[in-house]
Amino acid sequence: MDITLDHIMPTPLKSIEHDSDSIWGNHVKLEDGKRILLNASSGKGKTTFLTTAYGLRKDYTGEIRYGDENITDFTPDRWTEIRMNEVSVVFQDLQLFQKLSVGENLLLKNSLTDIYTESELKALLGELEIEHKWDQKCGLLSMGQQQRVAIIRALAQPYTWLIMDEPYSHLDVDNAKRCMNLIHERTIAQNAGFVLTTLGDSHGYKYDQELKL
Repeated sequence: MDITLDHIMPTPLKSIEHDSDSIWGNHVKLEDGKRILLNASSGKGKTTFLTTAYGLRKDYTGEIRYGDENITDFTPDRWTEIRMNEVSVVFQDLQLFQKLSVGENLLLKNSLTDIYTESELKALLGELEIEHKWDQKCGLLSMGQQQRVAIIRALAQPYTWLIMDEPYSHLDVDNAKRCMNLIHERTIAQNAGFVLTTLGDSHGYKYDQELKL
């Protein structure tokens, strides 16, 4: 499924001067299966991109299309289907349930599609070296640990696109690399694509395409 941004301009960003190659105000197609780095300085709209493309905000001009469908035409049921099976996200503020444990956060998300077993979820935590945090409340974790939990939670569903808003901002180089390897493996296995927003660091990964805000 391609995602097309057809001359999108979010209302809060109209007063900002954008480069000629910015995705804002231009016709941009995110091609099915591509791994894309979305590079921008602070304040250029990285979080706005995620929340707009994910249908959480509607204050923009232009059109966003999933395949041939304009997202403004989606019913609540269609959005539910999209968010369960086609588009997954890692929010910058993570949106974990702070009073629930790591395991409860992951099982709650996984229960929507049953894509993993509990032992498989624990194995994913092990790949990111936080398997011992299964019973720990998320609110007691460090921000770096919470980011790793949020990444695994986003992977606990089918998707054709994974959109991540600065998911490594609290991670050191080694942990960022572990996360990138896991995301790559999961995305390749599903013939899916992803968009990762960043302040400029490519995290040593070879992306198919780099776009700018």
